[in-house]
Amino acid sequence: MTVRFSRRDALLRTMAVTAAGLMSGATTRSLAAPSGPQSRNGEIDAILQARVDAGEAPGVVAMAADEHSVIYQGAFGVRSLGAPARMSADTVFSIASMTKLLTSVAAMQLVERGRLKLDEPAARLDPTLESPQVLDGFDAQGKPQLRATRKPITLRNLLTHTSGFSYQLWDANVVRYGKAARNDPALPRTPLMFDPDSRWAYGGSLDRVGRLVEIVSGQSLDHYFRDHILGPLGMNDTAFLITEKQHVRRASLHLRKADGMLAPQPLVRRTDPKVISGGGGICSTAPDYLKLLQALLNGGKSILRPQTVALMSTNQIGNLDAGILKTTNPALSDDVDFFPGVRLRWGLADMINIDPVPDGRRAGSLTWAGLYNTYYWIDPASRIAGVIMMQILPFADRRALNVYRLFERGIYRAHKPA
Repeated sequence: MTVRFSRRDALLRTMAVTAAGLMSGATTRSLAAPSGPQSRNGEIDAILQARVDAGEAPGVVAMAADEHSVIYQGAFGVRSLGAPARMSADTVFSIASMTKLLTSVAAMQLVERGRLKLDEPAARLDPTLESPQVLDGFDAQGKPQLRATRKPITLRNLLTHTSGFSYQLWDANVVRYGKAARNDPALPRTPLMFDPDSRWAYGGSLDRVGRLVEIVSGQSLDHYFRDHILGPLGMNDTAFLITEKQHVRRASLHLRKADGMLAPQPLVRRTDPKVISGGGGICSTAPDYLKLLQALLNGGKSILRPQTVALMSTNQIGNLDAGILKTTNPALSDDVDFFPGVRLRWGLADMINIDPVPDGRRAGSLTWAGLYNTYYWIDPASRIAGVIMMQILPFADRRALNVYRLFERGIYRAHKPA
């Protein structure tokens, strides 16, 4: 389906434009002891505390690991401005699209077992993907022009975001089509924006992958995750529906106002979700998510074969450009270009930087993010993985990205690979 904002997202969008309030200047710090000499990580501590003190983030939890152990763990600031609860390593975050990595792992497990095929038409399993229409532009009156797709959608297309599905948050044509479709019920709800394999666009493809996982496994996606990924890795704080004890540890969402100040939003108790999505919606903690990253850094550990992880980590889209997004709603997302001037491609789960990032990750590293400014990366060449979690809108907020970038640089200064 075309991405349509949920009632909660619509509320957040409205609040991002109209919210008012004062940001408390108080910050607090809580640091869990990292492995290795304290002096190696002291600079990172100082950097993150300074960014919290400067109001770039209300609070942050950041961790990094090599293939053997955690090499950095820090928690700074508060879970909600104006409230006493400090950030801690076990703070629970909404990680939005970082759910997609779990969904990709699930799909590739089923590829390993022969239950899914990367290059067969996905419609053989999910008839809703049969004969999709492609948006071919608009006529002089603004009516959408549709045609049949020239190629079937495959699992590989869905995993690499070359399917033609595109989010309205970063695609003006999806927005325009949606307005026209509201006035014409005969129009299909979700056309493709292009033929499969012809372009890259970030969209709801992983929602469809999640459905394929459910179809072939016979399990709901949350149960599949629990049995085949979360349970084996001991990710006990990762779930679509969190417990009351986990809810107490949640960080609040903060909206960046026009003056740069942050406005905390009330925590809403999560109810049993009506739809479990492969594209988003899960909650997690930094230590939990780092277990997943470390497993992949180690060739899949107990969840995937090393050759599968190697395939997932390889560019799957040729010379198509990936990863640069132009927002249609600045309240929810800034424009996205994490690494200006760096060539970006996509594997079977993550974005890949073809070129090295100055003072940071090496070429061939894997990365993605969640809407509320949670980020991760895996650097196979340096044998380092990292995760940093905040709860801020808009996505790709410049101040939040600065915190992320300074953290990464600090990790590579303190833990330079041999």
